[in-house]
Amino acid sequence: MIPAAFDYHRPGTLDEALKLLTSHGDQAKVLSGGMSLLPMLKLRLASFAHLVDIGRVPGLDFIKEEGGSLRIGAMTRQSTLERSDLIRSKYPILADAVPLIADPLVRNRGTVGGNVANGDPGNDQPAIMIALGATFVAKGPKGERSVPANQFYKGLYETALARNEILTEVRIPVPPARSGGAYAKLKRKTGDFAVAAAAVQLTLDAKGAVERAGIALTNAGLTPLNAADAAKYLVGKMPDEKTIVEAAKMAAAKSSPSADRRGSVEYKKEMARVLTTRALRKAVQRAGGK
Repeated sequence: MIPAAFDYHRPGTLDEALKLLTSHGDQAKVLSGGMSLLPMLKLRLASFAHLVDIGRVPGLDFIKEEGGSLRIGAMTRQSTLERSDLIRSKYPILADAVPLIADPLVRNRGTVGGNVANGDPGNDQPAIMIALGATFVAKGPKGERSVPANQFYKGLYETALARNEILTEVRIPVPPARSGGAYAKLKRKTGDFAVAAAAVQLTLDAKGAVERAGIALTNAGLTPLNAADAAKYLVGKMPDEKTIVEAAKMAAAKSSPSADRRGSVEYKKEMARVLTTRALRKAVQRAGGK
């Protein structure tokens, strides 16, 4: 299908992009990589009179550690993240996930900001950012503000981002010693969304007990699911098999997937449990646990 007609804008600065969003209001939409937005426009699942392409806006493409945080610019391509030695060495949960996002063609164009900002519960990185305790930085006409990832997603394709704001950066706390993360995903074929997926990030104390934990699920409801109860259950406990199994059951019990061609509700909930178990085991191993 062909998208409805729209005006295309390509600002050269962030301020220019913000002015366009403000002037055109609800009829404007930010375009970054376009890997989610353009198919929706072509299928007439969405329509906007103005697209504001931020591809030429400088200063939004970077990966660096600074001030106790891993900082990722919103226009950083997934393929750049995939090739990063820093990500592979210190952030294995992201290293697990990026090669599983769609296919190489999409990863060459798709951006981190686009993946986390459009509110699609089938995208992989929103759940990962929740598990990592990330913060999203947005800029609008009134200045810059930060929103915790676990407070960002409000509903299906609905986020805390205002129409005249642009996500500029993701900030992830640098993990302390004895930390580990993992992402486990089940999909039918290359390029498909997850049947189910689980993101886990945890830190062990000197005795090997869980000091901090984050668990989140992909495609488990209308928003990425923050399995906060399951994560809280782990804190203070030794991450043995019994504890891991119970935490995975708690996470899956909170899920509310929809039945579709990928499987029934019961099947998806069971896969969420299985994948959370696998991610927990790998995260514990990477953190130096048994």
